[in-house]
Amino acid sequence: MNYISTRSTDGHSVSAAEAIKRGLAPDGGLYMPQQLPVLTRADLAELSALSYPERAANILHRFLTDYTYAELLADCREAYSSERFPGGAAPLHEIDSRMSALELWHGPTCAFKDMALQIMPRLLSRALVKTGETRTALILVATSGDTGKAALEGYRDIPGIRIQVFYPVDGVSRVQKLQMITQTGSNVDVTAIRGNFDDAQTGVKQIFSDPEIREQLNTAGTFLSSANSINWGRLAPQIVYYVSAYCDLCTKGMIRMGDTLDVAVPTGNFGNIFAACIAKRMGLPLGRLICASNRNNILTDFLRTGTYDRNRPFYTTISPSMDILISSNLERLLYLIAGPVRTAAYMEQLARDGKYTVSPEEFRAIREDFTGYFCDEEETGAVIHDVFRKNGYLMDTHTAVGCSAAMQYRAEHPDAPHVLLVSTASPFKFAVDVYRALTGTPAEDELSALNQLSAESRVPIPAPLDGIGNRAVRFTQVIRREDMPAAVLAFAKAAD
Repeated sequence: MNYISTRSTDGHSVSAAEAIKRGLAPDGGLYMPQQLPVLTRADLAELSALSYPERAANILHRFLTDYTYAELLADCREAYSSERFPGGAAPLHEIDSRMSALELWHGPTCAFKDMALQIMPRLLSRALVKTGETRTALILVATSGDTGKAALEGYRDIPGIRIQVFYPVDGVSRVQKLQMITQTGSNVDVTAIRGNFDDAQTGVKQIFSDPEIREQLNTAGTFLSSANSINWGRLAPQIVYYVSAYCDLCTKGMIRMGDTLDVAVPTGNFGNIFAACIAKRMGLPLGRLICASNRNNILTDFLRTGTYDRNRPFYTTISPSMDILISSNLERLLYLIAGPVRTAAYMEQLARDGKYTVSPEEFRAIREDFTGYFCDEEETGAVIHDVFRKNGYLMDTHTAVGCSAAMQYRAEHPDAPHVLLVSTASPFKFAVDVYRALTGTPAEDELSALNQLSAESRVPIPAPLDGIGNRAVRFTQVIRREDMPAAVLAFAKAAD
């Protein structure tokens, strides 16, 4: 199976390994498979009997056909081992008889990004060999909090690869920041920028598209790649856990094989929910894809009007990983709905005017699958409080946004099927706000909040976060967005 850019009009395609190595297509588009594999009910029955690593290898092999199944199985068994994911990679927790949480945060950084970023470095390492690459890969990451740490942990000390992460200095939680600036590894760099996540993401995209920077890096024996969800090697593993959750729900008797399952996903960059869209188009019996946003509700507005308009205030919220106004993976959905020519035109309008409007036909096609809801800070806290007191389930601020959206949808559709709520982070990554939501009182400070939340909820602090305040800080640099290219070149040259 080959891959094509979402903006390609010449039909040029590349292998899976080449797409993963590049990350972003030369024309600025995102790579998509030229066709989607089919998933039958018989396939689902077979997958239900397998372990998570075996399920992952099976699904990935349908997309990454230039990798052998044996290679993928070996990598998946290592990536999703019990040492890295104690208790299982993607366990389910029943919230009530009509809603189950898919907990994707039991990995080494306590966030759902681990599900992709534990396997992706292995896919890239193999891609370098398969494509005959001799240069060093420099992974550039813009993060709103969780991707940065997950990528740093995944690529730490991987031969032939260096990784540089940019984050908004005031746009991540204290715990997220500590996770990044205390990161160990000889091949890593972490830099804060003055601005928000969209500034960091735009800066990274501009570096990727700058031919002069690429040439300077090439002269230094380095090329750029990405660990953000713009890279297909990051998005493909996310398809797996929707398939796995469906199989587990059937096995547990929560649904029957063939039943429709709705999915509620807290969404910022649109990658996580787009993976559900791919799974549905493959044949997984998913119903509504409920896109949940916080106060930065640009996606909610798009899914209700057909107009994507980032010319609006940017809000810093208690769900910071969703504080995004440029949802990069929405381009992939546009490609599926509108094709490459119109997608390229929409992306040009977005860059020029900050907005675009899809056609009525395209909007109807999008609305066949997607529904958008949002909630504010007060509602986010109320959901955390009410669900814990009523159901005994502790959730983080992002999962609470998803839960609010699911509740809003169920209120409008009382006969809706079972809802899979995607739980994207440990509540202890946002302990200050979760503790305040539960008790109505502020925590002593951001680190003390970990212990206070544990005492209040009687839930233990996850091992990766326990004692985080005692770790040595390595990275303190804060720069302007305009200085990002110079920082990248300096980091690349430091490896010589």
